[in-house]
Amino acid sequence: MVWYAIKRVLLAAVTVFLVAAITFFAMHFIPGGPFDTEKAIDPAAKAALITRFHLDRSVPEQFLLYLGNALRGDFGISLKTGRDVSEMVFGAFGVSARLGGLSLLVSLPLGAALGCLAAARRGRAADRAVLLFATLLAATPGFVVATLLLLVFCLKLGWFGVWSAQGGGMFLPVVSLALYPAAYVARLTRASMLQALSAPPVRALRARGVREGAVLFRHALKNAAPPVVACVGPMAAYALTGSMVVETVFTIGGLGSRFVESIGNRDYPVIMAATIVMAALIALFSLLSDLLCRALDPRVEFS
Repeated sequence: MVWYAIKRVLLAAVTVFLVAAITFFAMHFIPGGPFDTEKAIDPAAKAALITRFHLDRSVPEQFLLYLGNALRGDFGISLKTGRDVSEMVFGAFGVSARLGGLSLLVSLPLGAALGCLAAARRGRAADRAVLLFATLLAATPGFVVATLLLLVFCLKLGWFGVWSAQGGGMFLPVVSLALYPAAYVARLTRASMLQALSAPPVRALRARGVREGAVLFRHALKNAAPPVVACVGPMAAYALTGSMVVETVFTIGGLGSRFVESIGNRDYPVIMAATIVMAALIALFSLLSDLLCRALDPRVEFS
């Protein structure tokens, strides 16, 4: 497993490099630039800004210069605000990490509990209700869910202020971000539990008269856990990247909304730093979920 972890770390590094390279070159080949605004800029001032930020050099030269600085932990300064990009991105990441972490704390236990309930009541009303819940949420875009929650709980019921910072705190954003992962985990847990319950050892336990609770939670759930754990990495990645929509709807100053704002401003250093951070975290979450699966089930083989 040590060699597998080393290979995965190297693969993750290559993946992050490729993502950074593709993003960098794509940004510079799209028409327009960070200093192209509706309000005319003095040509001399614009030329000075272009020289200061090395935008007068070729794109490959700019990428190599940026890569060298990034490897030293220097992500540059914002082309729009002049602030240090590292402070902007990592400060915003703290907000997104809190939002994503809380959503996972809600979605994973909720989805697992609903999946176990559906498997234990297969074919009954509870099973059909869970499947309906999961299907509807899986088919509903995140911005629709966030907007509906905002309309119902803020505008109609008046339980919270219109924006999350006004009385609602993180409650509505967390619920909005947690619903899709909860639905996904519920469906996955149900399928995995049904497979575990149909295994010969579990059927033998039931034939011996072992209590249903013990069969479900001591035996079936243990065998059904690895596939569910394997989705923790992708779900963590979703909680990070999916927060872009939620942060925009609820006007939360996290990494997602900062990334969207930087795209509109063509703020290259902020776009690059946010992209690299998100790509690195997604690769890390994927690796950790794989290693956790191996710890839960030693029979899992890595290539």
